[in-house]
Amino acid sequence: MSDNPLSDYFRSPELYITLPSEGKFFPEGAYEATEVGEIPVYPMTAMDEIAYRTPDALYNGTAVATVIKSCLPNIKDPWKMPAIDLSTVLAAIRIASFGPLMDIETACPKCKEVADYELDLREVLGQLGSPNYDDPLPIGELKIYFRPLTYQEVNDNSKINLEETRLAMMVQDAEMDEAEKIHLLSEAFLKVSNYTLDTIAKNIDHIDTPGAVTDDPKHILEFLRNCEREIYEAIKAKIVSQRANTELKPLAIKCDKCEHEYEQPYTLDMSNFFE
Repeated sequence: MSDNPLSDYFRSPELYITLPSEGKFFPEGAYEATEVGEIPVYPMTAMDEIAYRTPDALYNGTAVATVIKSCLPNIKDPWKMPAIDLSTVLAAIRIASFGPLMDIETACPKCKEVADYELDLREVLGQLGSPNYDDPLPIGELKIYFRPLTYQEVNDNSKINLEETRLAMMVQDAEMDEAEKIHLLSEAFLKVSNYTLDTIAKNIDHIDTPGAVTDDPKHILEFLRNCEREIYEAIKAKIVSQRANTELKPLAIKCDKCEHEYEQPYTLDMSNFFE
């Protein structure tokens, strides 16, 4: 307990949440569970707001990790947090800091009318869940078990994809020989393909065969590079279906001007989430 006479005026939890992962998949020491399963969420401090307004910290993910650790102290190492918890955590921090309502700008695809849509983040919290990682994908004699990516892995992938996209745009706009452009774009495409394969490998926890259990990441990646296309596609489809359970559902919107009904995708992006 703090001996500061002002400690009674420190921030206190605004709400309690259950993580979609329920605390599973955290390595030892990265998460402190509670007896009831719910963990407290504190509002952001002034220092937290400074952190997420720093461009470099937003780009490399440090801002998000810093704010998560501050506002959800039970998450000791946000980098090791399962990525399936990220949207829930960001929504909870937003609710604790600024209230449950959030405006999203949307444009009607029919009449182009631009309007603000009020989103209740409490409903978002109720939508988010976790895939069942206990059931394997059976393929012949193989049983393939999956796991969620960590925030660190998702953040690394995002930075790589962003860099390759920027490179492709620069090459297209650059004044250089067409053959050189094609060469650089081909290299960029190959890198993205390798990153995609590596990401799929990281989604696999282990593979059971009749004679052994394989959880070595190098062996799993080598298997993906050399397995039949049908096996690779089945694994990829399974991961995509699991990810759908953790993604934010598009908003159903009816235009006030022309009454056209449409869906508006949105994300909880730290770079503009708290504006």
